[in-house]
Amino acid sequence: MTCIHDDPEVFATTALAGFASVYARNVRLVTGGVLRSTATPEGKVAVVVGGGSGHYPAFAGFVGPGMADAAVAGDVFASPSAHSVAHVTRLAHRGGGILLGFGKYAGDVMNFGLAAERLQSEGIDVRILPVTDDVASGPADKPELRRGVAGDLVVFKIVGAAAEAGLKLDDVERIGIKANARTVTFGVAFTGCTLPGAKQPLFTVPAQRMGIGLGIHGEPGISEDNVLPAKELAALLVNKLLAERPANCSRVAVVLNGLGCTKYEELFVLWVGIEAVLKQAGLTLVQPEVGEFVTSLDMAGCSLTITWLDEELEKFWCAPADTPVLRRGAIIPTEPAAPISEAPQEVTSFPAATAASQANGKCIAGLIAEIADVMRTAENDLGRIDALAGDGDHGMGMTRGSAAAAEAARKAVAAGAGAASVLAAAGDAWADRAGGTSGALWGLALRTWSTVFSDQRDVTPADVAKGAQASLDAVKRLGRAKIGDKTLVDAFEPFVVTLGEQIGKGVALSAAWNEAARVSTTAAELTAQLTPKLGRARSHTARSLGHPDAGAVSLAMCARTVGAILNLS
Repeated sequence: MTCIHDDPEVFATTALAGFASVYARNVRLVTGGVLRSTATPEGKVAVVVGGGSGHYPAFAGFVGPGMADAAVAGDVFASPSAHSVAHVTRLAHRGGGILLGFGKYAGDVMNFGLAAERLQSEGIDVRILPVTDDVASGPADKPELRRGVAGDLVVFKIVGAAAEAGLKLDDVERIGIKANARTVTFGVAFTGCTLPGAKQPLFTVPAQRMGIGLGIHGEPGISEDNVLPAKELAALLVNKLLAERPANCSRVAVVLNGLGCTKYEELFVLWVGIEAVLKQAGLTLVQPEVGEFVTSLDMAGCSLTITWLDEELEKFWCAPADTPVLRRGAIIPTEPAAPISEAPQEVTSFPAATAASQANGKCIAGLIAEIADVMRTAENDLGRIDALAGDGDHGMGMTRGSAAAAEAARKAVAAGAGAASVLAAAGDAWADRAGGTSGALWGLALRTWSTVFSDQRDVTPADVAKGAQASLDAVKRLGRAKIGDKTLVDAFEPFVVTLGEQIGKGVALSAAWNEAARVSTTAAELTAQLTPKLGRARSHTARSLGHPDAGAVSLAMCARTVGAILNLS
């Protein structure tokens, strides 16, 4: 259990502040993450890494000379928002372009991808590098299906060293792609992990059993087996990875990674067996690492990472680095970085609006406030549904996102904003606070919906239906989900289609919305019969079958909440 905290809602930000204070020699705290506290030359490629919190020392511990220039930190197990990624990246940019590195999870792909598009539109050359080392989450011939786990350390170390050596962005990207393609990881867990403030772990492992092929976000393993003696466990981990050994490769970088609650002494015992099996396979171990590098809160377990080195990769793996988690080689000379000034993040002024649009904005703010209340009440239930085959953070993300949206909408109304501006402010706040997949999708949905509204005129039922369709199109485009994939789209699309049909027939908005909410609720319940095709749950189809999708359930819940308020108006 995660025992030490004050308010669980600020656990991640408080931990990051404490880390930055302790490691002020290496990093300095900025909104949404950390930057190097040492100067970097103009024209250097900036390597910016990141992901959810709860994985310390990933990702902030990777920042320093010879490795990353900055790290973006989301909430616990939730991707940072696109806004946070873009903000930290702008601060790290030195004119040589940006390489964004992250483990391949749906929320990270969405948010880092959106940030990259935003930065590219500003004239910054940005490349993205999703790490895909987890052999348990996809076959060797479909590496794009694999998650990023402890291989992050090796890949980011290699690209960081390449950037430190002054290579151009094209070469840093090429080396990163090669390092990722030649990195594989496999892990086991003996216990689950518990989110700050939660009373139960996200999953449990029976006594004397171990989960095999786990993720790092509280997802259970893809299978279970009896706990093995150290030598047998070593053979299991190594042999799984040796199956993907390239031809003519004899030199490897090796990382034995503890997942958060496994003693170093246990890892050292296991290392004896791992080293023996690797050497028996004719491999030369190059600067191996044993310790905690990519963790999962208080999970007990470990993972083994192997990178098949060539001359170029070995050079950068062995190059000097000076970060909180990894120090090696000659000291890299540094000097303090120049002070930075962060622009205010909160929008406080809005376009002029008519009285009718202001009234609509006030109504929208009231609806979002009610949604936030309902999400707060449903947080544990949504988390429980999500934990059956995912990471269990959906309820937390919906609660925090909707609360931030409600507060932003309230402030926008107080500032005299109209309907479009109120809904846009709510969407941006939802995305920024929730992070993760749901934050990206809900933020995009509300922001897109707002573009159909106006601050200069009354909102019509036709506007509502048109905005809903635009939102659905945007969500499907970003998330690449379709009906049957077991996502929120399974509830959203029936809602939008029904709403449009009802409005087209001249049905009053309140009746049309409630009919659409009814259809959406039925569709959400029917997702229990589906198996997931996307996201973290994709690796746990058997566990998911028979249970509805948490994203579809929460969307239908929000639709019913709005419908109930419209009935009273």
